Amino acid sequence: MTDVSGKKILLGITGGIAAYKAAELTRLFVKAGADVRVVMTEAACRFITPATLQALSGKAVFTDMWDPRVPDSMGHIELSRDRDVIVVAPATTDFLAKVANGLGDDLLSTLCLARRGPLLVAPAMNVEMWQNAATQRNVERLRADGVAVLGPTEGDHADREGGMGRMLEPGEIFAEVAVALGPRALSKKKVLITAGPTYEPIDTVRGITNQSSGKMGYAVARAAVEAGAEVTLVSGATSLDPPAGAERVEVVTASEMHRAVMERARQADVFIAVAAVADYRPTDPKPHKIKRGNGHLNLELAPNPDILAEVAALSKGPFCVGFAAETEDLMANAQAKRMKKGIPLLAANLAHETFGRDTNALTLFDDAGVHQLARAPKITLARQLVEHIAKMLPRR
Repeated sequence: MTDVSGKKILLGITGGIAAYKAAELTRLFVKAGADVRVVMTEAACRFITPATLQALSGKAVFTDMWDPRVPDSMGHIELSRDRDVIVVAPATTDFLAKVANGLGDDLLSTLCLARRGPLLVAPAMNVEMWQNAATQRNVERLRADGVAVLGPTEGDHADREGGMGRMLEPGEIFAEVAVALGPRALSKKKVLITAGPTYEPIDTVRGITNQSSGKMGYAVARAAVEAGAEVTLVSGATSLDPPAGAERVEVVTASEMHRAVMERARQADVFIAVAAVADYRPTDPKPHKIKRGNGHLNLELAPNPDILAEVAALSKGPFCVGFAAETEDLMANAQAKRMKKGIPLLAANLAHETFGRDTNALTLFDDAGVHQLARAPKITLARQLVEHIAKMLPRR
C-alpha cells in the first residue's frame, strides 16, 4: 500500500505559502523510486523557485503553456499522457474553482482538464477561504467528479489565525498517493457496508440512539472504494460526507437499515456491518410529544432484527464481517459474538476508546486466530481491515 517505486507522478504546485512543502513531497517521491515531473503556476514561482524543484526531481520543471521544449506547444496534453497520477499540492481556492468549473487559463489547469488518469488535490488556504460557501460548493463538485480531495486539516497558518485549511503534511500526502496507486484488492467486488447510529423514536421529539459518529464505517467505505470495490453505504444519521464513488442509502431506524440491507445483500460479495444498531425499539412510539408527568414513564421495548446474523445465514450470501464495540472482557465477548453470528471475521474495540474519535485500535478475530491492529487514524485501520478481508476472500 506504500510502494510508489516506478510510478510516474505529475506534481502540480500552485501559489500558496504551503508551496514550500512541495519540496519535501518531491524528495519523498524520488527517494521512494518514483519518476516526478513538476508543473508550477506563475504564482507558485513567487513562493518557491523552479530551480529548487528541478534539483530535487532531477527533471525539467514546466511553468508555461507555450514552452518550446514541448512539441507543438501541447504541454497541456503531452506532459500528463505518460503519468500514472496527477497530484496538486498545494491546491489554492482559485485552482479548485478552475478545475471544478472547467476553466483552464494556464498550463496546470488546462493539463488537469485534459488528463486521462486520476487527479488528487491537497487544498491549502486561510480558514475563511476554506469555509466560504463557494469553496465548499467547488470541493463537493470535485468529489462528485471523482477528484480525490486530500484534507485539509486544522492547525497553524501563515496568517497565525489557525483553523481548518492547513495542507496535509508531505508524509500524509505521500501515503494517500501511495494508496491511490496501490493494488485494487477488491476490484470487481460489490461491498455492502452499514455505518453510523440508528434512532428509535419514542415520540415525535424523543428517541433511543447511541454515540456512534459513523467515522469508522465511512472510513471502511473509503478504503473499499480505494481498493476498487463497488460500494453501497447504508448509513444512519451522521454529518459525514460519503466517499466519492460510494452510493449512500440513508436510513434512520434499525428496521429501515434491516430492510435496506436485505434488499441488497444477495447481490453483494462482501457485507461489513460497522453500524451501531439499536438492539431494541419502543413498541408503541407516540405520534405526539409525551408530556412530562409526575411519575415514572415506562417504555416497553421489543428486539430489533439482527441484521448481521440474518445476512450471515443466507444461502450463498456475502462474506460477512462484523464489528463489536465492547465495554469489558473484549476478547471473550468478541469471540462469543463471532461464534454466535456465524461469521468468518469480526473486528472489535472498546466503545469508550472509539466513539466520536478520529483514531481507534482494532482486534481482528478469525479462524486463524487473533490479529492486533495498533491505534492509528481510522482510515489507516480501515485500509488494513480491507487488506485482511481481501486476503481471506480467496479461501472462502
